[in-house]
Amino acid sequence: MNIVLRIQRFNPETDKAPYFHDYSLETAPSDRILDALLHVKHYMDATLAVRKSCAHGICGSDAMRINGVERLACKTLVKDVAASDGAVITLEPLQSLPIERDLMVDQSVFFEKYKSVKPFLIPAKPAESREYTQTPAERSRFDEATRCILCGACYSSCPVLAGKSPGFIGPAAILSAARFVQDSRDTGISVRTEVLDTPDGVWACENHFECTKVCPRGIKVTKNINETKRAITKFKESDH
Repeated sequence: MNIVLRIQRFNPETDKAPYFHDYSLETAPSDRILDALLHVKHYMDATLAVRKSCAHGICGSDAMRINGVERLACKTLVKDVAASDGAVITLEPLQSLPIERDLMVDQSVFFEKYKSVKPFLIPAKPAESREYTQTPAERSRFDEATRCILCGACYSSCPVLAGKSPGFIGPAAILSAARFVQDSRDTGISVRTEVLDTPDGVWACENHFECTKVCPRGIKVTKNINETKRAITKFKESDH
């Protein structure tokens, strides 16, 4: 089938503002959007900038807005977003992050916020003769959060970040914190609350559920954010 990729282009060295350019090409309905993008880059316009790595939905590198919705280009098939021959598929970079070039965004702020929640285990004391163990039930509390691939789709879809609170730490960072806040081996909640228990921390979330809707790993991001809110409240009400 014939499709038109309407790709947002922007080179900060030469362009004053982003603009769209159309590329018409033949694809199979079962082709991935990433396949179509790479065809454009390899055979039609080598100047196109797009980020990708594993191409199997694991690394999250090729997250972008496809027809206005955050998706992974490697997991989105042409037939998922093109209803008929000649369909126009609009591709844009993620929102709320500076554009480096074309479909590539600068993720520096995103990862700074991620690192600020200390996304690593903070145990009460080092393991001595053996590793820390957990029951299946204890592990299940944070198992879902471990599936995050830091693609940034949730960050881009968040109305809070795009609107009144651009300083909001964002869904991905809170989800990463939730992975450890809910871990029975971790004792770092007192340190993490310095970032999480602030106006730009968990309390900025307004439960729009957009992050959950776009997560390519099917993570209930909003649920994890609310569980983190409850954990912080419980911690503050305790004697520590």
